[in-house]
Amino acid sequence: VMVHRAMLGSVERMFAVLCEHWGGKWPLWISPRQAMVIPVHNRFNDYADGVRQKLHDAGFYADVDVSKNTFQKKVRNAQVAQYNFQLVVGEAEMNNGTVNIRTRENKVEGEMKVEDMLEMFKKLRDEYQ
Repeated sequence: VMVHRAMLGSVERMFAVLCEHWGGKWPLWISPRQAMVIPVHNRFNDYADGVRQKLHDAGFYADVDVSKNTFQKKVRNAQVAQYNFQLVVGEAEMNNGTVNIRTRENKVEGEMKVEDMLEMFKKLRDEYQ
């Protein structure tokens, strides 16, 4: 007699159901790619990295695109990679302590203080949205 046990079978099935349900567009609370910080020019890479660090310190997964790609290509790469938010930073954002927020559907949410953005992200995460 052979006993078969599949301890991870139910986890794998649930993961497959979630993949199908969201079609790869994971909500913020479970997304492996929550935010991409995109500097419009390499002069703003340090500010972009500072924003990424604040997100990381708050418990979010964030990257910075410091590649030599054009701005449009950076935004497109972040959309294709299914980042929930693209946080665009330039001179105005650096001077004001803000970020310009875009969603993965390319909806421009506008400029927001970094602290307010962190509160918005925490609310989305805590309410499972």
